[in-house]
Amino acid sequence: MKKILPCVIGLGYVGLPVFISLKKKFNVVGYDVNYSRIKNLKLLKDTNNEFKKNDLKIKNNSIITNKFKDIEKCNFFIVAVPTPLKSKNKPDLKYIFSAFKTISKVIKKNDIVFLESTVFPGTTETICKKILLSNKNKITKEDFFLGYSSERINPGDRKYNLKNISKVVSINANKKIISRVKKIYNNVSRKIVISKKIKEAELSKLIENTQRDLNISLMNEIMILCNKTNLDFNEVIKLAKTKWNFLKFEPGLVGGHCLPVDPYYLSDYAAKSKYKTKVTLAGREINNSMENFITNLILKKISKINKFPTKKILVAGLTYKPNVSDLRNSLAIKIFLNIKRKLKNVTAYDPIVDKLSAKKLKIKTEFKNVKSKDIIIFLVNHTSFKKNCIYFKRRKKTIIDPFSFF
Repeated sequence: MKKILPCVIGLGYVGLPVFISLKKKFNVVGYDVNYSRIKNLKLLKDTNNEFKKNDLKIKNNSIITNKFKDIEKCNFFIVAVPTPLKSKNKPDLKYIFSAFKTISKVIKKNDIVFLESTVFPGTTETICKKILLSNKNKITKEDFFLGYSSERINPGDRKYNLKNISKVVSINANKKIISRVKKIYNNVSRKIVISKKIKEAELSKLIENTQRDLNISLMNEIMILCNKTNLDFNEVIKLAKTKWNFLKFEPGLVGGHCLPVDPYYLSDYAAKSKYKTKVTLAGREINNSMENFITNLILKKISKINKFPTKKILVAGLTYKPNVSDLRNSLAIKIFLNIKRKLKNVTAYDPIVDKLSAKKLKIKTEFKNVKSKDIIIFLVNHTSFKKNCIYFKRRKKTIIDPFSFF
């Protein structure tokens, strides 16, 4: 059997963990067009703060590169690139187009290509296949094998990581090809779930995140209701949790690359299929509204503080979720900017954010530089903030904690 030479295209939050898993056994190529990302990884630096130096050390003659020539001999491609939104919340597949156009220039007979990005049903078998067939190598659709494996990376989660979560692997192929696929993905996850239905696998990924988005939106709506009616939200939830089948979701600021995006991909797919969804985007409206709700809640509390115009204000936590450096679609950043436009002496602090982003957005990353603030607003529950909160409480500083982290 021909030697498997894998290539992971896209070395972000999804692709890098896959590359790290595969380099333990395979001569794998990690490819990314972002030169800065490649440069840092070669220096054993992960600006996403997900992996340490030892994790990034190269094994089995694997390489990290942004050079096209380095992927020409590969025969098993895994595409893990972003799928953001463009104007009017429409799916943006530009990174997928670019990645598959690159593969189309080197694809050979019996090559295997897997898409891991979150997409709407039909993307893999229709759009991606069409791009691969646009090459000049006279490859036909019978010459290569195309599959989909939804990513289930949860950045910052040390318990549910890539290795110990189930991995859906979907491809309609013969036993020989499926055997090769298993050899790759068994090194990524301890439990792979094989399916021959690619469109169903694509849709399953969308509903995973849409379900979570809807559940969080319900908690956010109840939190807003309690605020409007002067009820104790924490007491309401504490009592509700005593029922055995109550789902333990928490309110919060929903951001990142999945939850604020996937419901729109699902709704857009439904619309193209001439079906108008009724529930899918309901949660988006509530979760998006949390920016203004939390901003107004904070401003109202600050206005009641004695001599507040002279106070130094600190907004702690700018990333989209705890213990993760990712700033994509972060409502915390928007809330900080809203407060800064309304009040003076407002500083942002986040020890998790990478230095480049911190410099660009003027975010303080060291606690020693923010210890003297008078009013502290916690928007994200980073682990290190618990210790910071204790410090401020002992000095009788004013703490605003909208989500009752501490």
